[in-house]
Amino acid sequence: MADALKVGIAGLGTVGASLVRIIQTRADELSRTCGRAIEIVAVTARDRTRDRGIDLSGITWFDTPQALAEKADIDVFVELMGGAEGAAADSVRIALTRGLHVVTANKALLAASGVELAKIAEEKGVLLNFEAAVAGGIPVIKALRESLTGNTVSRVYGIMNGTCNYILTRMEKEGLTFADCLKEAQRLGYAEADPTFDIEGNDTAHKLSILTTLAFGTQIAPDEIYLEGISNISIEDIHAAADLGYRIKLLGVAQRTETGIEQRVHPTMVPRDSVIAQVDGVTNAVAIESDILGELLMVGPGAGGNATASSVLGDIADIAKSRPGAQQVPVLGKPAATLAPYQRAQMQSHEGGYFIRLSVEDRTGVFASIATRMAENGISLESIVQRAKPDGSEGSKTIILVTHATMEDSVRKAVDAIKAESYLAGEPQVIRIERPQAF
Repeated sequence: MADALKVGIAGLGTVGASLVRIIQTRADELSRTCGRAIEIVAVTARDRTRDRGIDLSGITWFDTPQALAEKADIDVFVELMGGAEGAAADSVRIALTRGLHVVTANKALLAASGVELAKIAEEKGVLLNFEAAVAGGIPVIKALRESLTGNTVSRVYGIMNGTCNYILTRMEKEGLTFADCLKEAQRLGYAEADPTFDIEGNDTAHKLSILTTLAFGTQIAPDEIYLEGISNISIEDIHAAADLGYRIKLLGVAQRTETGIEQRVHPTMVPRDSVIAQVDGVTNAVAIESDILGELLMVGPGAGGNATASSVLGDIADIAKSRPGAQQVPVLGKPAATLAPYQRAQMQSHEGGYFIRLSVEDRTGVFASIATRMAENGISLESIVQRAKPDGSEGSKTIILVTHATMEDSVRKAVDAIKAESYLAGEPQVIRIERPQAF
């Protein structure tokens, strides 16, 4: 049997501790499966004294991640700290430059510096694996990087943030407000004390930018994503969606068009009977559409210690099974030097249409004015409904519009024109509608 694969881990939080526990308790099974033992020989974390419920005796402790990456006698450097810059970025660069394999769950780092790090890994002939960086325990990276070789991918989309999906699920099923659901998510540990990164869509955007590169062979472009979070979703929107036969999900969508690649993250209405609409709680789902395979949907836990540690361990096992000197799979699906510059697609017609909710004063002429503004911008309406405010307030009503396929720019211009009128009683709400063919 080959010599043991020596692993160093930077970061012993929930995921790091779970990884240590799994490797230690399943050492014999991993040795048989991988053809060599996997041994944790070095670690680093902020607090040496914290009880993590794992045995760290006999393991060398380093004061900093940089020191571990530079000096430890290891084959694989595992980065589980997070953050696009600082210790995480520095230590990963040191490890790759030194010729160590690297495994990371850090989507922020990859979104910011993935192409640069991939070039270093490829120059040094080592692996940079990151399955856990997107959708936790779902093997979507391996699917795009390896399993779908030969396929031409046309679209990748999905639910990639468990915090947002948990909040939207609770709002619908229990009639709670966004604020109440957020507080509960924080109490349960699903949301951070400062939840902005999750609820405003940034986390999903980082993950989507990585999938876009793997799917379409372009450079990572996290700043080229249309971004909208869920903080403005109200219980009124949830109820209106249900009445129309939809559920609201925060989706990340990347698709190839004739003018480039379109990337967007935003709340979306999906048909209640679609498979992706049934994905509740902290669960994630990623769909891939391609010419040979057709449609593929993967559903599973998107976060949590064991789920993420499982993906990290899978990456480590791949390294353990790899043959020294063998040609490595390109980090981002194609050699980093050959990735095409990202070209943002021009605004195009959205096939699913739009949901528009307007809170307006209850007076003559409002209904006709709204219809006129829509017609002036070439927007065809599938339905238009007016109803009393759910709180029973006098003097105002809610108007709900559902459009046919139209241009985003046209919708925004029509809404701006309506906002310029004097009859609005609140901020308009605009939500895209997606009608997945297979899911």
